[in-house]
Amino acid sequence: MASSPFRTGVLARAAALCLTIGAVAWMIANTQWYVTITLFIAMGLYQTVALVRFASQSSREIARFLDALSVDDLSQSFGGLVADGAHHELGTAMERVLARLRASRSERDEQAQYLQTLVNHVPVALLSIDEQGAVKLLNMAARRLFESSLTRSSQLSRYGEPFAVSMEALLPGSTAILRMERSSGTLLLKGAATEIAARGARWRLVSLQNIENEMSAQELEAWQTVIRVMAHEVMNSLTPVSSLAATAHGLVRDVLEQLPADDPRAPALADARDALEAVSRRSEGLLHFVRSHRRLTKPLAARIEVAPVERLFARIQRLLASDLADRDIRMTTRVEPGTLELAMDAELLDQALINLVRNALEALRDTPTGHIALSGCRETDGRIAISVSDNGPGIAPDQREKVFVPFFTTKRQGSGIGLTLVRQIAAAHGASVDVSDTPGGGATVRLRF
Repeated sequence: MASSPFRTGVLARAAALCLTIGAVAWMIANTQWYVTITLFIAMGLYQTVALVRFASQSSREIARFLDALSVDDLSQSFGGLVADGAHHELGTAMERVLARLRASRSERDEQAQYLQTLVNHVPVALLSIDEQGAVKLLNMAARRLFESSLTRSSQLSRYGEPFAVSMEALLPGSTAILRMERSSGTLLLKGAATEIAARGARWRLVSLQNIENEMSAQELEAWQTVIRVMAHEVMNSLTPVSSLAATAHGLVRDVLEQLPADDPRAPALADARDALEAVSRRSEGLLHFVRSHRRLTKPLAARIEVAPVERLFARIQRLLASDLADRDIRMTTRVEPGTLELAMDAELLDQALINLVRNALEALRDTPTGHIALSGCRETDGRIAISVSDNGPGIAPDQREKVFVPFFTTKRQGSGIGLTLVRQIAAAHGASVDVSDTPGGGATVRLRF
């Protein structure tokens, strides 16, 4: 990129060099000024070096410019060229290119920062797995989900062998439901995978979404539909049966009252009266049972307010103090931190915890030193957990999923709706509920908000 000032500079230096050479030649031919000749020769050498340096300066700066671009070093400056009249245009062009590259890099960095922030705040866990089995957790949701460092696919077995096998079998373009075993409980996840290829390498990008609440809500809705249909049909059938049985019982009773005591028909009519009375009473009992359990078919609307968890636990202790004292069972509470607050419907959550504590009381009926613990804490993933634990016989693993099924009970005289109602209350709060073993023996029911 030559310019007029550059040519002028070259010509001026070349002309001065030529004049110096000419003067040296004249002095050698016509004089004996040896000292002057020596000085002029030295000056000619200096002018030669200066001419070469001036002529090659643009090449050196262009090489420095290209070297900076090759290593993506945009901190270089060519202000000297800009200030130099002979290389002003070259220096200006280089500075303009660097300014545009700096602006482009800044925009690219801002875009990358925006995308990274966006990925970090996505509630779906994202991780990549390369062909060698190296794992990288890509966002905050993934780090919260796995709770600890995860660098190799072989470490997935820490969350259950079935989970590791399912993750390995999750091919690009496919989805699957995965069950993940963590120290804080079991999670139901929806996994999806896609493949990314870049720079000669391939990765599986896997997304894991917690669908435990959605699955619980769908299951609860299905049970509500079944119960609603059954209750409707039972009510339609039992109501006329109950009415007819009561009418027939009254008619037979009236006839018996009018018969003389020695009438031979009296014993048979008395048996019929007693039978109709039993049918009527049982029909009324079934009607009352159906009416009382129809509340399971009604969706609960939670009136959410923020309240301290300690106040919730204190209220439960006061409400059940006499029951605990009658059975000589000790109840303790623990809230970490002590200022922990929860967005909840106090009445509904009171009902849920009362049901859980009463279940624990029933489970401790044969335990000599019964103990119930209420605890509340904020877990590592930011969710708030409220647990009710006892030191009773616990719940068998094969029954833990069944205890939430309506009318299933392990108690001697249970109705089978307590834990179903607890699950319904949890769903109204957007929470999940699960059952696990208490360390040292017993059962723990935990609600995670």
